[in-house]
Amino acid sequence: MKIPNPEHVERLTRVINTAPYFKLISMKVCEIGAGHSLFEIDLGQKHLQPFGHVHGGVFATIIDTAASWAIFYGIEEHDAGMTSVDLKLNYLAPAVSGKLIAKGRQIKIGKTLGYAEAEVIDESGKILAHGTSTLMILPGKAPAAAPPLPSKFIE
Repeated sequence: MKIPNPEHVERLTRVINTAPYFKLISMKVCEIGAGHSLFEIDLGQKHLQPFGHVHGGVFATIIDTAASWAIFYGIEEHDAGMTSVDLKLNYLAPAVSGKLIAKGRQIKIGKTLGYAEAEVIDESGKILAHGTSTLMILPGKAPAAAPPLPSKFIE
């Protein structure tokens, strides 16, 4: 696996964290690297469903995101991105407040598909949800940034 360029990681983290959907849901990337990722959501009222628990869609979002970005630096093409083909998850315990922490891990990467998992825990380390995702690699669909991102890997 190639080594991610730290400048690329830093700039990409800023791009991700300022994306409109990430801001809407209060999600932020804490770490992305070769084969792994770490995301957090600071929970608030906007994340709750009518029964007072965090909506399942919030768990799905953070699992999908952590799994996706866990494969990003496994994609060797500099100009490629990815999109989810499927998402499978299990809700293991409810959450009502605090922070969701998702740890993504690349399982396998090929030329056209990647496979990853993510686990969601709370601040005490209790597992709340787990999921897997198959991701399609999209040549020519790298994240857009202005000015353009530096080289993805250390050459």
